[in-house]
Formats: sequence, structure tokens, C-alpha cells
Amino acid sequence: MINKRIIPCLDIKDGKTVKGINFIGLRDSGDAVKLAKRYEKEGADELVFLDITATVEKRKNLITLVEKIAYEINIPFIVGGGISCVEDAKIIIKAGADKISVNTAAVQNPQLIAELANQLGNQSVIVAIDTKIENNKWKVFTHGGQMATSLLTIDWVKEVEKRGAGEILLTSINNDGTKNGFALDITAAVSSAVTIPVIASGGAGTMQHFADVFEKTNVSAALAASIFHFNEIPIPQLKNFLIKRNIPIRI
Repeated sequence: MINKRIIPCLDIKDGKTVKGINFIGLRDSGDAVKLAKRYEKEGADELVFLDITATVEKRKNLITLVEKIAYEINIPFIVGGGISCVEDAKIIIKAGADKISVNTAAVQNPQLIAELANQLGNQSVIVAIDTKIENNKWKVFTHGGQMATSLLTIDWVKEVEKRGAGEILLTSINNDGTKNGFALDITAAVSSAVTIPVIASGGAGTMQHFADVFEKTNVSAALAASIFHFNEIPIPQLKNFLIKRNIPIRI
């Protein structure tokens, strides 16, 4: 059985790690490089770095900070934000990322997914999907969760897989930062609709929430931010808890 992954996320704004609730009300959450080093030492399986305002501010990713973090860690490193073409992605990979994540640019130009997969390999291409309930339907949102689209989330995940994405990072805007648990309904639906790995994101607040998402959906990984940043749930403690629940986890 393939081990489930625990992934901390660094949401970056103005070069600082931040965290909010439902994508708003951001607060400083610590130094990105120090957090990255700590997470590797604690046993994080991968690390995600999201430059959350790059697209909205119409600028490129914070390459210098990506390089600093990549230099300090040896776990798989995923970087997203401001990537709108293959050249952007190659710059990020050259800076030390193992995988790149695209969101808004993929919605605006779905062919970009295939172009990235052809140039970098499917295993290096993650499509991040921010989703929110509107009129009782889970819809795709872009521009850091600020802009609604007409895309139904299930339809979009099927398309991104077809176009060559190697993995999906699914974030529920409704649950983000609430610490009330992952959105199990849409997460289960998405992870059952595709064969590529799905990372669950948004809402983790307790160790039981991680157990729930692994036991009740087909996700390959679970991501969280503030509970790790502020050491509310140490990663080693979380992994031991999950192992006792017979959930396959790498120590």
C-alpha cells in the first residue's frame, strides 16, 4: 500500500509566510526558510510554497526566496504562483523546485497543462484547484480564490487529468483556515473521479481530521498550514497518531 503524505504549506505574501481564513484576513506566520528547515527535520513528506498574490499582482514568483528554501531542504518541493507559461515553470524548476503548481493560468489556457507535461514530465505538474460552493454546486475559483468561474469542480478535475496533470491540489475555500475539518464530500468526489494523486487542502484543525480524510476519501496526501506553523500539531505526533489508526505513513 502506498504511504499517505503529510504536506505543510507556506503561503507567501510580500516575502512572508501568512495564513488567513477563507483566503482572507492574512496574518504573519513566520520566516519561510526557518519553517521549511523545521518541517524537513520533523518528517514532512513534501513542502508546498504558494506565492498567493503573484497572479493578482500580475508578477512572477519570488525566485530568490524559492532558491533559499530549495538550498536548505532535501524533501520534494512544490512551488506555485505567477506561473503562466512553460518558461516561467522552467525558471522555478531551475531555482530548485521539484514540481510546479498552476491554477489560474491553467483555467485561462488549459492547453498549458499539456505543454508543461510535455516539457517537464507529468510527475512535475500539479494543477491547484480552489473550489467553493455556489448555489449548492462546487465551482472553480481563480486569482487566489477571488474570482468565480462557471467551471464545475468535478468537470475541471477530469479535464486536467486528461490534459496531462500528474497531481491535483484541491483546496476548499469554504473550509480554508476554519480548523473544522476537510471538505470530505467534494474531496471524496474528486479523488474518486480521477486516477492521479489528489492532495486535500483546507480546514485541518485536529489529528482526527487527517484520519477522516484518509479513511473516507481516496486522497494521497493532506496539506495544512497554520496548525503546523504554530506547532499546534507537531508532524511526528500526527504521524504516530495515523499509524495507530493503521493508515500507511512514512516515518
